[in-house]
Amino acid sequence: MAYKTIVGLEIHVELSTETKAFCSCKNEFGGEPNTRVCPVCLALPGGLPVLNENIVNYTIMAGLALNCDIKKRSKFDRKNYFYPDLTKGYQITQDDMPICKEGYIEVEGDEGKKKVGIFQIQMEEDTAKSLHTDKNETLMDYNRCGVPLIEIVTKPDMNSGKEARLFLEKLKSTLTFLDISDCKMEEGSLRCDVNVNVVDEETGKKTAVTEVKNLNSFRGVEKAIDFEVERHIKLLETGTEEIKTTRRWDDVKNETVLMRVKYTVADYRFAPEGDLAPVLLDDERIEEIRKNMPELPEEKISRFIESYGIPKYDAEVLVSSKDLSNFFEETAEKFDDYNMLSNWVMTEVLRRVDDVEKFELNFTSEDFIELLKAVKSEKINNNAGKKVLREMFETGKKPDEIIEEKGLAQIQDSSEIEGIVDEVLSNNQQSIEDYKAGKDRALGFLVGQVMKASRGKANPQIVNKLIREKISK
Repeated sequence: MAYKTIVGLEIHVELSTETKAFCSCKNEFGGEPNTRVCPVCLALPGGLPVLNENIVNYTIMAGLALNCDIKKRSKFDRKNYFYPDLTKGYQITQDDMPICKEGYIEVEGDEGKKKVGIFQIQMEEDTAKSLHTDKNETLMDYNRCGVPLIEIVTKPDMNSGKEARLFLEKLKSTLTFLDISDCKMEEGSLRCDVNVNVVDEETGKKTAVTEVKNLNSFRGVEKAIDFEVERHIKLLETGTEEIKTTRRWDDVKNETVLMRVKYTVADYRFAPEGDLAPVLLDDERIEEIRKNMPELPEEKISRFIESYGIPKYDAEVLVSSKDLSNFFEETAEKFDDYNMLSNWVMTEVLRRVDDVEKFELNFTSEDFIELLKAVKSEKINNNAGKKVLREMFETGKKPDEIIEEKGLAQIQDSSEIEGIVDEVLSNNQQSIEDYKAGKDRALGFLVGQVMKASRGKANPQIVNKLIREKISK
């Protein structure tokens, strides 16, 4: 039988505004529980919401970057449901009139490039956070309640876990380059729910949609989808009927676990938010925001290829992280051998970085430039340069300091090198005869002996030149 996987995503992204969505409380991760709260975000009597203007600006930026239609008029609604982390008993969100509609992201799908449609982007507020103790208690931290969110709802255009992961990676890259969110999944500033079902292409029979929550990594999203696809195929093969459910991903068991029967739209009893006026926009404001948007990843990749003359693959890797691309550009401003720079970053730097998304170094771009210049000027050789870089990662010391401490500077004085060459040649007469007889490898052996005698510090070009000259005489 032929089966088709259908995947849609609901992504919640916390915006990096200074204050919360509808009050002046500080918007910042962590802090002592229940210290960043006020009558408005705690829903105390008399507390009325006031819209944070930057939420609108940031959402417009996201919408433009994701090829959405920005609506001139949108409104807020109340989404009613009961849960301890919801202070008001409802969430302020956008239902039928969101600010952004009909966008897309292009990804490299299972069968080539494809556009994954975005149904809408809506502005809303976050809930509080439940903390479960080992004493079977649930404690509430309301610092997060009222933090501004955008919810990005995709169309069911993805057909595998891999496509969903690629979509999320591209989305995260776009939003971080816009600087409207840090998108740290480990801190909850980017959260993703997956909707997945499977259709039998021969009979047209579909399984009921399953929503999977509690996904804390893009790889986890891919694994959860792949697990659900197998489960849904078994449902079709056994003729088992299942209603719409909400499940969570268990990282330990590597499987999804049933949470509850899925809510329907009617359960939320959506109603207009009477305390907030509609959001009205004009073309001038939208265009002003578009004009001042930061450079997006795809634009930066094209510029890197054109400006620095590096391969497309290198450019894509260097732009995979905002901090990494900034580091490359800072270095390129003062070191114009772009291919050498790219090669060193791609190989020697990145292999020592655990996570490109958290691109942090013990040294500055100026220190790195100093090292590259030392290698290029042949003050030190390539292998010594790698040793220096390793020490910079481990200790944060300056390149010149490390070179001096470890005595890595190359010997550039021909007269000093000549003495070593003479000694090596006098001890290796057979190799001289072999080279004269046309055995080129003998030259490499002699060069190697000189480098060994100089502890790798002799300039190889000078060594080569002196050996050739002396043998020819």
